[in-house]
Amino acid sequence: MPSATCSACARRRPPRRRKPHDPPSSSGAREALQAAARERILLTDGGWGTQIQLRKLVEADYAGSLGLSHDQKGNNDILALTRPDVVTAIGEAYLQAGSDIVSTNTFSANRISQADYGAEALVADINHQSARLGREIADVYQERDGRRRFIAGAVGPTNKTLSLSPDVNNPGYREIDFDELKAVYLDQVVALAEGGADFILIETIFDTLNAKAGIAATLEAETKVGRELPLMISMTLTDLSGRNLSGHTVEAFWYAVRHAKPLTIGLNCSFGAAQLRPHVKVLSDLADALVMVYPNAGLPNELGEYDEMPETTAELVREWAEHGQVNILGGCCGSTPAHIAAMAKAIEGLAPRVLPEVPVRTRLAGLEPFTMAAA
Repeated sequence: MPSATCSACARRRPPRRRKPHDPPSSSGAREALQAAARERILLTDGGWGTQIQLRKLVEADYAGSLGLSHDQKGNNDILALTRPDVVTAIGEAYLQAGSDIVSTNTFSANRISQADYGAEALVADINHQSARLGREIADVYQERDGRRRFIAGAVGPTNKTLSLSPDVNNPGYREIDFDELKAVYLDQVVALAEGGADFILIETIFDTLNAKAGIAATLEAETKVGRELPLMISMTLTDLSGRNLSGHTVEAFWYAVRHAKPLTIGLNCSFGAAQLRPHVKVLSDLADALVMVYPNAGLPNELGEYDEMPETTAELVREWAEHGQVNILGGCCGSTPAHIAAMAKAIEGLAPRVLPEVPVRTRLAGLEPFTMAAA
C-alpha cells in the first residue's frame, strides 16, 4: 500500500475489523522465523516514538473525529485510527531500511494506559488496526522479493506494577492484582492477533510479575483466536548491576519465564549498547531461545534527545554479532530507520548465534538464579 495518504481521508477512514472466519496471514510464523535466523542475523525495527515526534503532529492529528473528551496529544497509539498514514509510513521506512520484523505501534494500547486519555473503550480497535496496517505493508514487501516479513504485536508494561507498592508508607499495597492485569493484557493480545500479528512481543519488562501476567494472557488468547501466538519476551535493565525494577538479574529473569518457551528472549531500552555488553553475553550463554537485543541509541542528552549516530550504534551491536551472541538486532528509544540501515550494513555476512545445548537441570529464580545440581 502507499506510504502516505491524504490526511483528511485518513481521519475519516473507519477501522476495519478482521472477520472471525478470515484465515490468519501468520501461519507457521515460529518455524519461518527460526529458519531465517539459522541463515543470518535478522533485524527488527527501531523506535516509534522518536519517529512520531519528528512529524510535529498537533492535537487534531491525534484526536481525529473520534469525539473523545480528553486532549489526545501524545497518545501515539491512537494514530492507528486517526492518522493511519503516519503509522504506515513509519513501518514502511523500517522495512525499507532492512527490518525483517516490524512491531505494532501499540506500546500503550491497553485499558490502563488509555484511561489517561479517556480512550479505553477503543483499545480493541487501536490494536486491531495497528496490526492490520503492519500486516498489509509486510505482505507487500514479501510479495516484492519473496522474503517473509513479520509483525510483532507490541505489549508494553503499563504504568502499574504487581511487585512493588506505589505507597512508601504501605509496602503491602498494590494498585492492581494479577488477574486484573492479565485481563487487561488479554484484550490487547486478542485484538493484535485478530489484526494479523505473527508474534506477541512483551517488551520493556521492568517487573517480572507483570510479564508473567502477559504470558498467561497470551496463552489464554491462543484458545480464543485458535492459533499459536509465539512469544517474544524482552527485559529492560534499570541499573548498571543488571537488574530490572523488580530486582531480577538477567539469569534469574530467564529462569522465571523460560517455561513459556518463548521464540525470542532479550533486552531492550536500558542504557544503550555499550552498557548492555556484559548482560547480552550472559543471556546468550544460557538461553536456548533466539536472542533479540534492541538498545536505545545511547543515553539522552540534557534536552531528552538522543545524539548517538547510526554508525556508532551499528559498530557497538556489531561486536555482539562478531562474537556470535545475537540472532536479532534492532533499536529502541532514539533509534531511526537510518540506525537500522547502518546495522544491516555492519552485520552483513556475519554468522548468527548458534543456540547452546543446555543441560537439563531444575532452574529456579528468586531475585537471584538457583540451579539444582543433578543427583
